[in-house]
Amino acid sequence: MADTINIALAGNPNCGKTTLFNELTGSNGYVGNWPGVTVEKKEATWKKDKNVLFTDLPGIYSMSPYSPEEVVSRDFVINEKPDAIINLIDVTNIERNLYLATQILEAGRPVVIGLNMCDLLKERGDVINTTLLSERLGVDVLEVSALRNTNITELVNAAIAVGKQNKVSQGIKLFSPEVESALEAIASEIEADVEPQTLRWYSIKLFERDAEAIKPLNLSEERLAKIEAHIARVEEARDDDSESIITSDRYEWISSIMEECVTKAPAKLTISQKIDKVVTSRLLGIPIFIAVMSFMYWFALVAVGTPATNWVNDKLFDEGFFVSAAGSNAYTEAKDAWDAEHYGDKVDGFIAAAEEAGIDTEGVADAVAAKDTEAINKFAAAAKEAGVVAKDVPIHDGDGNLVDVNDKPVTKLDAEGMPADKSVQLQTIDKIDADDFVTAAAASAEEPTAEDFEGYVPSIPAAVETWLNGAGASPMVVSLVKEGIVGGVGAVLGFIPQMFVLFVLLCFLEDCGYMSRVAFVMDRVFRRFGLSGKSFIPMLVSSGCGVPGVLATKTIENENDRRMTAMLTTMIPCGAKQPIIALVMGVLLGGSKAWWIAPMFYFLGLLSIIVSAIMLKKTKPFAGEPAPFVMELPDYHFPALKSWWLHVWERVSAYIKKAGTIIFLAAVGIWVLSRFGWANWDGGSGAFGFLEGMEGAPKEYMDHSLLAAVGSWVGTIFIPLGNNSWQAASASISALIAKENLVSTFGALYGLGDAGENSVSMWNGFANMFTFGGTLHLGAMLAFVAFNMLNAPCFAAMGTIRKQMDDPKWFWFAIGYECGFGWVVGMIIYQLYDWFTFGHFGLWTVIALIALGGMLFQLFRPMPKWDKADEKILDKLA
Repeated sequence: MADTINIALAGNPNCGKTTLFNELTGSNGYVGNWPGVTVEKKEATWKKDKNVLFTDLPGIYSMSPYSPEEVVSRDFVINEKPDAIINLIDVTNIERNLYLATQILEAGRPVVIGLNMCDLLKERGDVINTTLLSERLGVDVLEVSALRNTNITELVNAAIAVGKQNKVSQGIKLFSPEVESALEAIASEIEADVEPQTLRWYSIKLFERDAEAIKPLNLSEERLAKIEAHIARVEEARDDDSESIITSDRYEWISSIMEECVTKAPAKLTISQKIDKVVTSRLLGIPIFIAVMSFMYWFALVAVGTPATNWVNDKLFDEGFFVSAAGSNAYTEAKDAWDAEHYGDKVDGFIAAAEEAGIDTEGVADAVAAKDTEAINKFAAAAKEAGVVAKDVPIHDGDGNLVDVNDKPVTKLDAEGMPADKSVQLQTIDKIDADDFVTAAAASAEEPTAEDFEGYVPSIPAAVETWLNGAGASPMVVSLVKEGIVGGVGAVLGFIPQMFVLFVLLCFLEDCGYMSRVAFVMDRVFRRFGLSGKSFIPMLVSSGCGVPGVLATKTIENENDRRMTAMLTTMIPCGAKQPIIALVMGVLLGGSKAWWIAPMFYFLGLLSIIVSAIMLKKTKPFAGEPAPFVMELPDYHFPALKSWWLHVWERVSAYIKKAGTIIFLAAVGIWVLSRFGWANWDGGSGAFGFLEGMEGAPKEYMDHSLLAAVGSWVGTIFIPLGNNSWQAASASISALIAKENLVSTFGALYGLGDAGENSVSMWNGFANMFTFGGTLHLGAMLAFVAFNMLNAPCFAAMGTIRKQMDDPKWFWFAIGYECGFGWVVGMIIYQLYDWFTFGHFGLWTVIALIALGGMLFQLFRPMPKWDKADEKILDKLA
């Protein structure tokens, strides 16, 4: 035997196996996937002895061939031959757990059984005779508590001992006499083909006609026919199929063991059972769940998560922050006082009045920005001589919006940029003369800056820029590092506070036992659409962020359901899509008053998931009923803090490592595409290079970038959606990095500077992109937004999907389906709106009607019956 002892941990889901693994190893081991499947594999050494290696097998209910978890578990036990197996049993569900135990005992490896949660059993008043149970099972049985670290070392030492002795379990003769007789006959047929310790295992698998287990034996048709005769005789005598006979006999034997070894207290409802009568009831189950999730979502993404995320985005990666309260207060007071004077409005208003009076204003704004006193005084003198006085100059807020007398931004403007509602009274500056202009020009250049106050810490991009400039880096390197690399990393880190709080709450609900109940409650609803209740949790989590939502799909046992859920879950609007929703709200109804738009997009996402699930279930790759919903409902308990923290850290670190790398590379790629191109502007040389650093580069240099060229080519795809501009295509491409990038990219491409989704100038610019012949085409705008809401998620979520799929073909199918579905939905919206509203009917209208008809046909046609090419259990051996 090698110096390293490999011990496999096996058990049912929610039996405490992961808690045991973390307690033994500190969870500082390898985390990957089992070969060929998307089932997570964990390995780590014992903290007390590095020569002991633990392999955490997936939580399973049996060693049948129906799920990837069951297959990899039994393949590891039979083929890899661990030195010992620790089978952890949840004694609060001992009868169900013993079913797997009887199969493990037949697998031909040394076994030790740990009875977990005995403390909870004692609270019920039940007693287990472990000595008698050990005699009946033929292996050592120890009472342990993974949560309280009780008898854990003793359990491992017992496993090491039986492993070193190679004390192989041969299984228990627990079947009826006729079955045992058939198994002996089968064993005599195959004893020359298998190792002695696995002889009983293969005999039982042959009796069950387990196709996967039989395949490696390569038995001839003649020998299979002899074995089939033995099986058929038992089936005829019992009037049942062989697999059901084995299952029935196992449970009959387990029932007899329960009577011998377990003394139950008088029947009474436990605290958990009393709670379950309420939280899992048909009437209150879903409302309670909605209330719990609403609170969690509000707390994680609004009360705590959003302020924390805003601080990271606004302070750490944008404005900088103060570590001195005195410095912060002093800066705020100075800035408020400066803002109250509206120096910028005074300068702009006076320049506009001078221009109306016929005075040359070219270069005046640049002179003010450059503090060119001579040019400012010269202009002011000319204006004063001409008697220029600006009157009733409107003031603007921080977003550049006009403000009414009630201090509210004006959200509806006419073509001249004034309030569309003429009854609106604006806040104005009564008059500005030349002297006021000179004063305002001087003061506008002296806007208080945070750097001048005590305790200010610059943002990471600003600090990096200062360091690079000090080191003599070229403008191209500064731009690459600041906007490409640091900006890409910032896009990842900005969502970590929200995700951390969300995971803290989610992991608590999982570890305390509530999430098992949620999946049970939602299974009644989701099963109607071809999904199991376990698919709902990822979709709920995705409303905050798609990355943890996709990660949450690993709890779904059925591989087809898991793949489908990973594909569809990101159609739910996540937090990063909120700026897009806010933009549409601003265009249509002027901001927050359009309360119905956000629910509309959530409904669109949910409807798209339901429609897609029904359609995909009627295709061969996803065909079949959802896997039967089998899940233990563990007693409610407060999670162990260490285990709770490890679960949180595992998910957050996975996001940082996997998503961070992908989004970083994608951000650099977009930077290269948007900063390099050809100098084809008026007076440009036409040369290819770094546009921002070229002589005479205009502010709109991105119009000549590689991104513009790619966008122009991709833009043709949007013609059936009502918009083929390269700006729209480029904004959609940048949204693949992070969905909120759509708004910022749109602002940059249309020269709107730092205007955000709450800026009226941004609303007007966005509306103009969909205005044809002076009329806003609502269908084109909604089609564009629907495409960006339903297509492939951000690169971070794509990377997570790639990891979960663990197959390039499935990954590209998922991305292709999402983009294709979003495009088709957008096309249908635009074409039908264009037809019904404007009477336009053409080829694409016909295609849209055909696409809609095809979707309806797939939705309502009967479920097709596909041939089962890979049956797990055979009808006959020969």
